[in-house]
Amino acid sequence: MNDNIALRLQDVSKNFGRPAVEHLNLQVRRGELYALLGPNGAGKTTTLRMVAGLLAPDGGRIEVMGIDLATHPAAAKQSIAYMPDDPMLYDKLKPMEYLEFVAGLWGVAAKDAAPRATELLDWLDLSKHGHELTEGFSRGMKQKLALAGALIHAPQLLILDEPLTGLDAAAARQVKDLLLNHVQAGGTVILTTHILEVAERMAQRIGIIQHGRLIAEGTLDELRARTDGGTLEDVFLQLTSPA
Repeated sequence: MNDNIALRLQDVSKNFGRPAVEHLNLQVRRGELYALLGPNGAGKTTTLRMVAGLLAPDGGRIEVMGIDLATHPAAAKQSIAYMPDDPMLYDKLKPMEYLEFVAGLWGVAAKDAAPRATELLDWLDLSKHGHELTEGFSRGMKQKLALAGALIHAPQLLILDEPLTGLDAAAARQVKDLLLNHVQAGGTVILTTHILEVAERMAQRIGIIQHGRLIAEGTLDELRARTDGGTLEDVFLQLTSPA
């Protein structure tokens, strides 16, 4: 067993009357940012929801930090944080109250949660909104607070579905910087995004999924070598266009 693997999917499948994910195999290494790309309906969100333990695969095996998600779900999920593309917050809580609540769910001691929450709110430029209820937050502010909630217990594996949706340029930069800092500190990130420039600039490795199957994987240079080259957008379109 390779201790360097943060996430391993072996022959994972999921069917909703039609195949959504088919015999998917992929590995995400510890300390890397891995971008899972694909056209709409390719199976990206279904894959992330299975990794997060929100959907049970119909077949195959998922391991998080070497722990089988099916047989030891509580232990595996302790290493995970998942942020969907439309995260849910508690409207009547203020940012610090929300983060302290989430930290409590993860069993983080209050003495550790408070400084961590303050650090995250400062980093994401949300401290100035500390007196406001989240019900009045913009979409971008909610995205940033949800990310802070995902990071409050210092997860080893951060799973993000379209984390930059609805963010303006300044907010997107804050989120990208926070994710890169998480990886540099030894954390692992797997994310989906339709903003291919983000994957091109940030991801150490890229997986491209189509019709529920992984059709290409590697660094950007490795993917370029399989095609006529160019930007990630050029590579992506060449790999996913009908023959």
